[in-house]
Amino acid sequence: MASDYSSTPITLNAVNPKVLKCAYAIRGEIITHAQLLQQDLNENPGSHPFNEILYCNIGNPHSLGQKPITFFREVLALCDHPLLLDRSETKALFSADSIERAIQILDQIPGRATGAYSHSQGIKGLRDKIASGIEARDGFPADPNDIFLTDGASPAMLRVSVPSSSIQIQMMMQLLIGSENDGILCPIPQYPLYSASITLHGGTHISYYLDEETGWALEISELENQLKTARSRGVNVKALVVINPGNPTGRVLAEANQWEIVEFCRKEGLVLLADEVYQENIYAPDKQFHSFKKISRSMGFGEKDISLVSFHSASKGYYGECGKRGGYMEFTGFSPEIREQIYKVASVNLCSNISGQILASLIMSPPKVVDESYESFSAEKDAILSSLARRAKILEDAFNSLEGVTCYKAEGALYSFPRINLPGKAIKAAEEAKTAPDAFYARCLLNATGIVVVPGSGFGQCPGTWHFRCTILPQEEKIPAIVSRLTQFHKQFMDEFRG
Repeated sequence: MASDYSSTPITLNAVNPKVLKCAYAIRGEIITHAQLLQQDLNENPGSHPFNEILYCNIGNPHSLGQKPITFFREVLALCDHPLLLDRSETKALFSADSIERAIQILDQIPGRATGAYSHSQGIKGLRDKIASGIEARDGFPADPNDIFLTDGASPAMLRVSVPSSSIQIQMMMQLLIGSENDGILCPIPQYPLYSASITLHGGTHISYYLDEETGWALEISELENQLKTARSRGVNVKALVVINPGNPTGRVLAEANQWEIVEFCRKEGLVLLADEVYQENIYAPDKQFHSFKKISRSMGFGEKDISLVSFHSASKGYYGECGKRGGYMEFTGFSPEIREQIYKVASVNLCSNISGQILASLIMSPPKVVDESYESFSAEKDAILSSLARRAKILEDAFNSLEGVTCYKAEGALYSFPRINLPGKAIKAAEEAKTAPDAFYARCLLNATGIVVVPGSGFGQCPGTWHFRCTILPQEEKIPAIVSRLTQFHKQFMDEFRG
C-alpha cells in the first residue's frame, strides 16, 4: 500500500528554495538511471545489450581500477596503526622513508592518534610541509599560516545545515556571498560545484563563455563584457573563478593568458579563485602548469595588490584519492580582519579529517631522489600519467571520427568534452521527452551501451550547442571496448534520427 506523507512535518513547499533550485549534473538523472540498470544487471544477468556499466561520468580514479600510490598508503597505514612501528617485521614490509615519515607525522598529531581532532586550520607540521612544497613548485615563499587543510575540494552538494561544511568552495561562497546581489564570475562550461554552491548560498552566478572555436580559450574581452553587464544591473561582483587545467574542457592556460587574468583581477578589485586541482595532469608536451600565485609574484604583485585563493585536492592528479577527502587552500592578499573570519568559519567544523590532512602533505612532499621508495614511487606516478595521456588521445581520435562530432585535445585534467551536432529529428524527440537534446543523447547511449557520460547542459554551454563530458579514467584495456560500443551506437543513432 502506498505511503501517505500528507501529515509529515516537512513537504517540498517547506524545503529551502535554494536547495530545490540547486542542481549537480555529475550525480544527476543519468547516473540515477545507470544505478538502476546496474541493479537490474546484478539481479537479471543478460537483461541488457551490455554486461557492465562503464562509469565515465565522474573523476573517481580508484573506483575504475587505478591503484593507490604505495608510499602514500604505507605512511597512512603506519599513522593509523602506530603499533606496527614496534613490530620487527615492519622494516621488511615498509620502506625506510615511509616509516621515518610516519614517525615524523605522528610526533605532530595530538596524542599521536589520527582519531583525534586537530587545529581547525590543520596540523601545523603538515602545513609546514605543504608550504615547503608550494615554495619548491613556484620559486616564491609560502607561509604555513596562509594554508587551511580541508576535506577535499568538493562538499556534499545538498548539505544544508547552517553553517555548512568548511570545504574550500563552500567556505569561499559563505565568505563572499551575503545576498542575491553578490556575484561570482564563473566559466561556461564549468564544474557544476560552482553554480550549485552559488545557488545554495543565494548569490548571483555570472557566466563568462570560454571560446570553443579556439580550443576553449579564456578571452579577457569576454570577462570585461560580462563584468560590465553585471555591474550595470547593480550586481556586486566579488570574485572570478578560473579552473586550470580546465574541467570539463581539458584546456591548460598559456602563461601569457594567466598574466592577463591576474592583471584583470587586480585592476577590477576581484578575488581570484584559482581551482588548480588538476595541476599534475598535463598531457600536452608544449604545455606546463603554472600556479596563479607564481604568476602574480612573477608580475611583481604582493599581498597588498591582489587577493588570491588557490585550491588543491588529493582527489585528482596521479593519486586520485577521492575517498580520503584531503586538500588545502592557500589564502594570500587578505587583511588580518578577513583572515580572522576565514578561521572562524573553519573552526565551526572543528577540523578536516586527519588522514586527508596527512595525504595532502604527502602529495606536496613526495619521496626525494635519496629516499628508498623514490624509484618505485616515480615508476607508479609515471605509469599512471603516461597511461592517462594515451587514453586521452585514443578517446579524442575516436570522438573526432564520429559523424557530426568535434573534440579538442585534452591538454590536461581527466576529461574530454566533445561537441555533437545533433539532427533536428533528435532535437525534436528530446523536446517531446521534455529533456535537453544532449541529455537525450546521453540516456540513449546509456541504454544501448552501458556507458555513462554527463550531458553538456549540466556544465553550461553556448546556446544552440550540445556536448557531453567523458572521463579518460576507465582502465586502458577497456578503452577499445568503449570506443567500439560508442562508435556503433553513434552510427545507429544518427541513422535513426537523420533527416
